[in-house]
Amino acid sequence: MTITRRSFGIAALGAAAMPALFNAKGAAALAAAPAIPAGTAPAKIDPLMLVDPELREGAELILSRPLPDPLDHKAILAMRQGVPPPAAPLPAPAPAIEMRRIPGTRGQPEVSIAVIGARHDGGNRPAVLHIHGGGFILGRMQDTFVASQQLSEELDCVVVEVEYRLSPETVFPGPLEDCHTALVWLHANAAELGVNPNSIAVMGESAGGGMAAMLAIAARDRGSVPLCYQVLIYPMLDDRTGTTRRVPPFIGTIGWNEAGNAVGWSSLMGVPAGSDRVPSGAVPARTRDLSGLPPTFIGVGAIDLFVDENIAYAQRLIAHAVPTQLLVVPGAYHGFDFIAPRSRASRTFIASWKLALGAAFRDRAAASG
Repeated sequence: MTITRRSFGIAALGAAAMPALFNAKGAAALAAAPAIPAGTAPAKIDPLMLVDPELREGAELILSRPLPDPLDHKAILAMRQGVPPPAAPLPAPAPAIEMRRIPGTRGQPEVSIAVIGARHDGGNRPAVLHIHGGGFILGRMQDTFVASQQLSEELDCVVVEVEYRLSPETVFPGPLEDCHTALVWLHANAAELGVNPNSIAVMGESAGGGMAAMLAIAARDRGSVPLCYQVLIYPMLDDRTGTTRRVPPFIGTIGWNEAGNAVGWSSLMGVPAGSDRVPSGAVPARTRDLSGLPPTFIGVGAIDLFVDENIAYAQRLIAHAVPTQLLVVPGAYHGFDFIAPRSRASRTFIASWKLALGAAFRDRAAASG
């Protein structure tokens, strides 16, 4: 595998929410969490030995980027400022990018969005609201513009990116409200954008996947936008992972770990991750009723910190009669498809969720036609 400056930048961004993400509350919660029961997993396994050979160079790259310890707010701000510039958008004839600011709702401020691939010709195309990752504390929508341009072209759809406010500066529900504002705007302006208002999906990776899952639940509960699909890429769904629920020591060491999860969730919720009480609607895995949610694709690596919670969420969706596709990739860690996009594992993974999303769009078009 060839590591480029761009992939190194992505690794740096992903690493910015990895092992040293800790604070006093997160440390206390992790220390109090029960240990993995004896005999449930081998005691000593080198995580790198489990990595797909084509993904190993990327794993070593990630592990070579240690984080400041402790990672306080000052360190988080420094990491945001130190992330390399995003890749330049693809030039024409690639789908164009329109930057907009839209009014906030429910007393919230304006929201910045990017509309990719809109055609103001009265068409009737599907659309995706894409939400970037970054552990709820990092990330920016510009980092996925190129990927969204490619998605827009491949599936002949409009993609809307949303710049939601980051934590800990903004706690829940602020970031969710930003995403919901963008979703409602997309639905309300479907005719102008050439979009079928009944063929809108949500998608995100990592924290963005968790936010997409939150958004699907909020849209259902508020009756705001009828979603046709949700694509959750190694989504961050459960604040209890790494706090009150531990993982085997060889899982979640590359790309994201238990300590980082505690800080990310604590920053978003304003209460320690794993608490008995958390803000209603903030944690998808704690939502009791998952019925009525859109058909779902969940994809995750087998040594990703989120593998257990992602499998459990898929099982619960199935139990609530939600059509669900689950893909677990052997030897894959958190963010592997961004770090090593040309690897066989990544190409298969990306093709799988794109096929699933494209099929959902075709099914909706057939039902509407």
